[in-house]
Amino acid sequence: MERKKTRAISVGGVKIGGDNPITVQSMLKTDPQNLQETLNQLRDVKRAGCELIRIALPQEETCKIIPFLKREVDIPIIGDVHFNHRIALKAIEAGIDCVRINPGTINNIKKLKEVASLARQRQIPVRIGINIGSLEKRILKKYPKPDANAMVESALSCVKLFEDEGHEAIKVSLKASDTLQTIEAYRKFSALSDCPLHVGITEAGPVFSGAIKSSVGIGILLHEGIGDTIRVSLTGNPVYEVTAAYHILRTLGLRKRGINIISCPTCGRCKVNLREVVEDFEKEITHIDTHINVAIMGCEVNGPGEARDADLGIAFGPQSAVLFSKGAVKRKGIPREMAKDVLVEEIHNFSH
Repeated sequence: MERKKTRAISVGGVKIGGDNPITVQSMLKTDPQNLQETLNQLRDVKRAGCELIRIALPQEETCKIIPFLKREVDIPIIGDVHFNHRIALKAIEAGIDCVRINPGTINNIKKLKEVASLARQRQIPVRIGINIGSLEKRILKKYPKPDANAMVESALSCVKLFEDEGHEAIKVSLKASDTLQTIEAYRKFSALSDCPLHVGITEAGPVFSGAIKSSVGIGILLHEGIGDTIRVSLTGNPVYEVTAAYHILRTLGLRKRGINIISCPTCGRCKVNLREVVEDFEKEITHIDTHINVAIMGCEVNGPGEARDADLGIAFGPQSAVLFSKGAVKRKGIPREMAKDVLVEEIHNFSH
Protein backbone atom coordinates (compact mmCIF):
# COMPACT_ATOMS: atom_id res chain seq x y z
CA MET A 1 0.00 0.00 0.00
CA GLU A 2 1.40 3.37 -1.03
CA ARG A 3 -0.31 6.07 0.99
CA LYS A 4 -1.46 9.27 -0.69
CA LYS A 5 0.70 12.13 0.63
CA THR A 6 -1.51 14.77 2.21
CA ARG A 7 -0.72 17.96 4.07
CA ALA A 8 -0.19 17.45 7.80
CA ILE A 9 -2.31 19.21 10.39
CA SER A 10 -2.40 19.05 14.19
CA VAL A 11 -5.56 18.53 16.22
CA GLY A 12 -4.81 19.20 19.86
CA GLY A 13 -1.31 17.85 19.43
CA VAL A 14 -2.36 14.77 17.46
CA LYS A 15 -0.81 14.84 13.99
CA ILE A 16 -3.04 13.92 11.06
CA GLY A 17 -1.96 13.48 7.46
CA GLY A 18 1.50 13.48 5.93
CA ASP A 19 3.53 10.51 7.14
CA ASN A 20 1.75 10.31 10.49
CA PRO A 21 -0.03 7.12 11.60
CA ILE A 22 -3.71 6.79 10.71
CA THR A 23 -5.61 7.91 13.79
CA VAL A 24 -8.77 6.50 15.36
CA GLN A 25 -11.67 8.65 16.42
CA SER A 26 -15.22 8.27 17.65
CA MET A 27 -18.17 10.37 18.79
CA LEU A 28 -19.86 10.68 22.18
CA LYS A 29 -23.47 9.45 22.23
CA THR A 30 -24.55 11.03 25.52
CA ASP A 31 -26.60 14.15 26.19
CA PRO A 32 -23.95 16.86 26.67
CA GLN A 33 -26.12 18.41 29.39
CA ASN A 34 -25.42 15.30 31.49
CA LEU A 35 -21.84 16.04 32.55
CA GLN A 36 -21.16 12.86 34.50
CA GLU A 37 -22.55 10.47 31.88
CA THR A 38 -20.64 12.30 29.16
CA LEU A 39 -17.43 12.24 31.18
CA ASN A 40 -17.80 8.51 31.91
CA GLN A 41 -18.26 7.71 28.23
CA LEU A 42 -15.30 9.89 27.29
CA ARG A 43 -13.11 8.01 29.76
CA ASP A 44 -14.35 4.68 28.37
CA VAL A 45 -13.45 5.52 24.75
CA LYS A 46 -10.08 6.94 25.77
CA ARG A 47 -9.33 3.72 27.67
CA ALA A 48 -10.29 1.73 24.55
CA GLY A 49 -7.67 3.64 22.50
CA CYS A 50 -9.66 6.53 21.00
CA GLU A 51 -7.27 9.28 19.89
CA LEU A 52 -9.76 12.01 18.91
CA ILE A 53 -13.32 12.44 20.13
CA ARG A 54 -16.19 14.41 18.62
CA ILE A 55 -19.06 15.86 20.62
CA ALA A 56 -22.34 17.26 19.34
CA LEU A 57 -22.84 20.95 20.16
CA PRO A 58 -26.55 21.53 19.51
CA GLN A 59 -26.72 24.97 21.21
CA GLU A 60 -24.31 27.75 22.09
CA GLU A 61 -24.64 27.02 25.82
CA THR A 62 -23.48 23.43 25.19
CA CYS A 63 -19.99 24.87 24.65
CA LYS A 64 -19.71 25.28 28.43
CA ILE A 65 -18.86 21.58 28.63
CA ILE A 66 -15.69 21.96 26.54
CA PRO A 67 -13.30 23.34 29.24
CA PHE A 68 -14.65 20.78 31.74
CA LEU A 69 -13.99 17.80 29.47
CA LYS A 70 -10.56 19.08 28.44
CA ARG A 71 -9.61 19.48 32.08
CA GLU A 72 -10.76 15.98 33.02
CA VAL A 73 -9.52 13.86 30.08
CA ASP A 74 -6.41 14.35 27.97
CA ILE A 75 -7.82 13.83 24.48
CA PRO A 76 -8.41 16.27 21.60
CA ILE A 77 -12.06 17.27 21.34
CA ILE A 78 -13.83 18.08 18.07
CA GLY A 79 -17.03 20.11 18.18
CA ASP A 80 -19.78 18.98 15.80
CA VAL A 81 -21.68 22.07 14.61
CA HIS A 82 -24.76 22.40 12.40
CA PHE A 83 -27.19 25.18 11.45
CA ASN A 84 -25.85 27.91 13.77
CA HIS A 85 -22.35 29.11 12.88
CA ARG A 86 -22.16 31.05 16.17
CA ILE A 87 -21.83 27.70 17.96
CA ALA A 88 -18.59 27.11 16.05
CA LEU A 89 -17.33 30.57 17.00
CA LYS A 90 -18.22 30.02 20.66
CA ALA A 91 -16.60 26.56 20.64
CA ILE A 92 -13.37 28.01 19.27
CA GLU A 93 -13.41 30.67 21.98
CA ALA A 94 -14.05 27.96 24.61
CA GLY A 95 -10.88 26.09 23.60
CA ILE A 96 -12.15 23.35 21.28
CA ASP A 97 -9.34 21.51 19.46
CA CYS A 98 -11.18 21.31 16.12
CA VAL A 99 -14.62 22.11 14.73
CA ARG A 100 -16.59 20.08 12.23
CA ILE A 101 -18.85 22.13 9.98
CA ASN A 102 -21.17 21.01 7.19
CA PRO A 103 -21.64 23.55 4.38
CA GLY A 104 -25.01 21.96 3.71
CA THR A 105 -26.36 22.90 7.15
CA ILE A 106 -24.52 26.23 7.41
CA ASN A 107 -25.54 27.23 3.92
CA ASN A 108 -24.19 30.80 3.98
CA ILE A 109 -20.88 31.99 2.55
CA LYS A 110 -20.57 34.96 4.92
CA LYS A 111 -21.09 32.79 7.99
CA LEU A 112 -18.61 30.18 6.78
CA LYS A 113 -16.06 32.95 6.22
CA GLU A 114 -16.56 34.08 9.83
CA VAL A 115 -15.75 30.59 11.04
CA ALA A 116 -12.72 30.38 8.73
CA SER A 117 -11.41 33.75 9.90
CA LEU A 118 -11.63 32.99 13.63
CA ALA A 119 -10.27 29.46 13.16
CA ARG A 120 -7.28 30.91 11.31
CA GLN A 121 -6.69 33.51 14.02
CA ARG A 122 -6.86 30.93 16.81
CA GLN A 123 -5.03 28.26 14.77
CA ILE A 124 -7.89 25.79 15.18
CA PRO A 125 -8.24 23.13 12.45
CA VAL A 126 -11.58 22.61 10.75
CA ARG A 127 -13.12 19.46 9.38
CA ILE A 128 -15.30 20.10 6.35
CA GLY A 129 -17.80 17.29 6.69
CA ILE A 130 -19.77 16.63 3.52
CA ASN A 131 -22.80 14.37 3.87
CA ILE A 132 -24.82 13.21 0.89
CA GLY A 133 -28.04 13.72 2.85
CA SER A 134 -27.47 17.40 3.56
CA LEU A 135 -25.85 19.09 0.57
CA GLU A 136 -26.18 22.82 -0.21
CA LYS A 137 -29.21 24.01 -2.13
CA ARG A 138 -27.10 25.20 -5.07
CA ILE A 139 -25.53 21.73 -5.33
CA LEU A 140 -28.93 20.07 -5.21
CA LYS A 141 -30.13 22.24 -8.09
CA LYS A 142 -27.32 20.89 -10.22
CA TYR A 143 -27.55 17.32 -8.92
CA PRO A 144 -31.24 16.53 -8.20
CA LYS A 145 -30.15 13.03 -7.21
CA PRO A 146 -27.04 13.53 -5.04
CA ASP A 147 -24.04 11.38 -5.91
CA ALA A 148 -20.26 11.22 -5.46
CA ASN A 149 -19.70 14.07 -7.93
CA ALA A 150 -22.06 16.31 -5.95
CA MET A 151 -20.16 15.59 -2.72
CA VAL A 152 -16.80 16.28 -4.36
CA GLU A 153 -17.98 19.58 -5.84
CA SER A 154 -19.33 20.68 -2.47
CA ALA A 155 -16.10 19.75 -0.68
CA LEU A 156 -13.80 21.46 -3.19
CA SER A 157 -15.89 24.62 -3.07
CA CYS A 158 -15.80 24.80 0.73
CA VAL A 159 -12.07 24.03 0.85
CA LYS A 160 -11.44 26.92 -1.56
CA LEU A 161 -13.53 29.26 0.61
CA PHE A 162 -11.44 28.42 3.69
CA GLU A 163 -8.15 28.62 1.83
CA ASP A 164 -9.11 31.99 0.32
CA GLU A 165 -9.56 33.18 3.91
CA GLY A 166 -5.99 32.03 4.63
CA HIS A 167 -6.94 28.94 6.62
CA GLU A 168 -5.32 25.71 5.39
CA ALA A 169 -5.57 23.56 8.52
CA ILE A 170 -8.44 21.59 7.00
CA LYS A 171 -9.46 17.96 6.88
CA VAL A 172 -12.31 16.66 4.76
CA SER A 173 -14.88 13.88 4.85
CA LEU A 174 -17.29 12.84 2.09
CA LYS A 175 -19.78 10.38 3.54
CA ALA A 176 -22.79 8.44 2.37
CA SER A 177 -24.50 5.40 3.85
CA ASP A 178 -23.96 3.74 0.46
CA THR A 179 -20.49 2.22 0.62
CA LEU A 180 -19.76 2.35 -3.12
CA GLN A 181 -20.82 6.00 -3.42
CA THR A 182 -18.59 6.85 -0.47
CA ILE A 183 -15.60 5.06 -2.01
CA GLU A 184 -16.13 6.85 -5.33
CA ALA A 185 -16.33 10.26 -3.66
CA TYR A 186 -13.12 9.77 -1.66
CA ARG A 187 -11.26 8.48 -4.71
CA LYS A 188 -12.26 11.49 -6.80
CA PHE A 189 -11.54 14.06 -4.10
CA SER A 190 -8.20 12.46 -3.21
CA ALA A 191 -7.07 12.81 -6.82
CA LEU A 192 -7.80 16.56 -6.73
CA SER A 193 -6.70 17.72 -3.27
CA ASP A 194 -3.96 17.21 -0.69
CA CYS A 195 -6.28 17.80 2.27
CA PRO A 196 -6.04 15.05 4.88
CA LEU A 197 -9.09 12.81 4.80
CA HIS A 198 -11.35 11.65 7.58
CA VAL A 199 -12.73 8.36 6.23
CA GLY A 200 -15.90 6.56 7.23
CA ILE A 201 -19.29 5.30 6.12
CA THR A 202 -22.05 7.43 7.63
CA GLU A 203 -25.05 5.85 9.35
CA ALA A 204 -23.52 2.42 8.78
CA GLY A 205 -26.06 0.74 11.05
CA PRO A 206 -26.08 -1.60 14.08
CA VAL A 207 -22.87 -2.99 15.53
CA PHE A 208 -22.69 -6.21 13.51
CA SER A 209 -23.83 -5.10 10.04
CA GLY A 210 -22.41 -1.60 10.48
CA ALA A 211 -18.97 -2.91 11.33
CA ILE A 212 -19.01 -5.09 8.19
CA LYS A 213 -20.15 -2.23 5.95
CA SER A 214 -17.53 0.08 7.48
CA SER A 215 -14.78 -2.52 7.20
CA VAL A 216 -15.43 -2.97 3.50
CA GLY A 217 -15.59 0.76 2.70
CA ILE A 218 -12.82 1.98 4.97
CA GLY A 219 -10.68 -1.07 4.22
CA ILE A 220 -10.83 -0.59 0.45
CA LEU A 221 -9.90 3.10 0.72
CA LEU A 222 -7.05 2.50 3.16
CA HIS A 223 -5.70 -0.27 0.96
CA GLU A 224 -5.61 2.25 -1.89
CA GLY A 225 -3.65 4.67 0.31
CA ILE A 226 -6.60 6.99 0.93
CA GLY A 227 -7.34 8.10 4.49
CA ASP A 228 -5.57 9.77 7.41
CA THR A 229 -8.05 9.34 10.25
CA ILE A 230 -11.02 6.98 10.52
CA ARG A 231 -14.31 6.72 12.37
CA VAL A 232 -16.51 3.62 12.33
CA SER A 233 -20.08 4.94 12.74
CA LEU A 234 -22.23 2.42 14.61
CA THR A 235 -25.60 2.51 16.33
CA GLY A 236 -24.14 1.45 19.64
CA ASN A 237 -21.57 2.12 22.31
CA PRO A 238 -18.68 4.21 20.88
CA VAL A 239 -16.22 1.76 22.46
CA TYR A 240 -17.33 -0.69 19.73
CA GLU A 241 -16.49 1.97 17.12
CA VAL A 242 -12.95 2.28 18.46
CA THR A 243 -12.51 -1.48 18.71
CA ALA A 244 -13.73 -1.98 15.14
CA ALA A 245 -11.43 0.76 13.85
CA TYR A 246 -8.37 -0.88 15.34
CA HIS A 247 -9.41 -4.25 13.94
CA ILE A 248 -9.53 -2.68 10.46
CA LEU A 249 -6.12 -1.04 10.83
CA ARG A 250 -4.54 -4.16 12.34
CA THR A 251 -5.93 -6.41 9.62
CA LEU A 252 -4.33 -4.19 6.97
CA GLY A 253 -1.04 -4.03 8.88
CA LEU A 254 -1.37 -0.26 9.37
CA ARG A 255 -1.46 -0.15 13.18
CA LYS A 256 -0.48 -2.73 15.77
CA ARG A 257 -2.46 -2.12 18.92
CA GLY A 258 -4.25 -4.46 21.25
CA ILE A 259 -4.92 -8.17 21.39
CA ASN A 260 -5.38 -10.00 18.10
CA ILE A 261 -7.63 -12.95 18.92
CA ILE A 262 -7.27 -16.10 16.82
CA SER A 263 -10.14 -18.43 17.65
CA CYS A 264 -11.69 -21.37 15.87
CA PRO A 265 -15.32 -21.21 14.64
CA THR A 266 -15.97 -24.49 16.52
CA CYS A 267 -17.61 -27.65 15.22
CA GLY A 268 -18.94 -30.93 16.55
CA ARG A 269 -15.50 -31.85 17.92
CA CYS A 270 -15.48 -28.93 20.35
CA LYS A 271 -16.36 -29.98 23.90
CA VAL A 272 -16.17 -26.53 25.51
CA ASN A 273 -18.43 -23.47 25.14
CA LEU A 274 -15.77 -21.61 23.20
CA ARG A 275 -18.07 -18.78 22.17
CA GLU A 276 -18.68 -17.91 25.80
CA VAL A 277 -14.98 -18.22 26.64
CA VAL A 278 -13.96 -15.91 23.78
CA GLU A 279 -16.69 -13.34 24.50
CA ASP A 280 -15.76 -13.16 28.20
CA PHE A 281 -12.08 -12.96 27.30
CA GLU A 282 -12.66 -10.16 24.79
CA LYS A 283 -14.48 -8.03 27.37
CA GLU A 284 -11.53 -8.22 29.74
CA ILE A 285 -8.78 -7.22 27.30
CA THR A 286 -10.25 -4.26 25.34
CA HIS A 287 -8.15 -1.75 27.28
CA ILE A 288 -4.79 -3.51 26.68
CA ASP A 289 -2.85 -1.64 24.02
CA THR A 290 0.16 -3.98 23.78
CA HIS A 291 -0.02 -5.88 20.49
CA ILE A 292 -0.15 -9.64 21.15
CA ASN A 293 -1.46 -12.53 19.05
CA VAL A 294 -3.57 -14.77 21.27
CA ALA A 295 -5.05 -18.10 20.12
CA ILE A 296 -8.07 -19.69 21.78
CA MET A 297 -8.74 -23.04 20.15
CA GLY A 298 -11.45 -25.58 20.86
CA CYS A 299 -10.08 -28.98 19.81
CA GLU A 300 -7.03 -31.00 18.82
CA VAL A 301 -7.27 -30.56 15.01
CA ASN A 302 -5.78 -27.08 14.54
CA GLY A 303 -5.67 -26.03 18.18
CA PRO A 304 -2.14 -26.94 19.24
CA GLY A 305 -0.58 -25.66 16.01
CA GLU A 306 -2.39 -22.32 16.04
CA ALA A 307 -1.76 -21.88 19.76
CA ARG A 308 1.96 -22.55 19.29
CA ASP A 309 2.24 -20.03 16.44
CA ALA A 310 0.66 -17.26 18.53
CA ASP A 311 2.45 -15.25 21.23
CA LEU A 312 0.15 -16.88 23.75
CA GLY A 313 -2.49 -19.53 23.36
CA ILE A 314 -4.92 -21.89 25.01
CA ALA A 315 -5.87 -25.17 23.35
CA PHE A 316 -8.76 -27.11 24.89
CA GLY A 317 -8.73 -30.89 25.05
CA PRO A 318 -11.49 -33.30 26.14
CA GLN A 319 -10.74 -32.84 29.86
CA SER A 320 -8.41 -29.88 30.30
CA ALA A 321 -6.50 -27.13 28.48
CA VAL A 322 -2.88 -26.45 27.59
CA LEU A 323 -1.22 -23.02 27.79
CA PHE A 324 1.36 -22.13 25.14
CA SER A 325 3.79 -19.22 25.23
CA LYS A 326 5.99 -18.33 22.26
CA GLY A 327 5.55 -21.77 20.74
CA ALA A 328 6.34 -23.79 23.86
CA VAL A 329 4.03 -25.59 26.25
CA LYS A 330 4.03 -23.57 29.46
CA ARG A 331 1.37 -25.35 31.48
CA LYS A 332 -0.70 -28.50 31.08
CA GLY A 333 -3.76 -29.88 32.77
CA ILE A 334 -5.50 -26.56 33.29
CA PRO A 335 -9.12 -27.12 34.37
CA ARG A 336 -11.35 -25.91 31.56
CA GLU A 337 -13.27 -23.51 33.80
CA MET A 338 -10.00 -21.80 34.79
CA ALA A 339 -8.46 -21.54 31.31
CA LYS A 340 -9.75 -18.08 30.43
CA ASP A 341 -8.56 -16.55 33.72
CA VAL A 342 -5.16 -18.23 33.36
CA LEU A 343 -4.81 -16.76 29.87
CA VAL A 344 -5.78 -13.25 31.00
CA GLU A 345 -3.24 -13.41 33.84
CA GLU A 346 -0.56 -14.59 31.42
CA ILE A 347 -1.33 -11.66 29.08
CA HIS A 348 -0.83 -9.18 31.90
CA ASN A 349 2.50 -10.83 32.72
CA PHE A 350 3.46 -10.88 29.04
CA SER A 351 2.66 -7.19 28.45
CA HIS A 352 4.60 -6.08 31.52
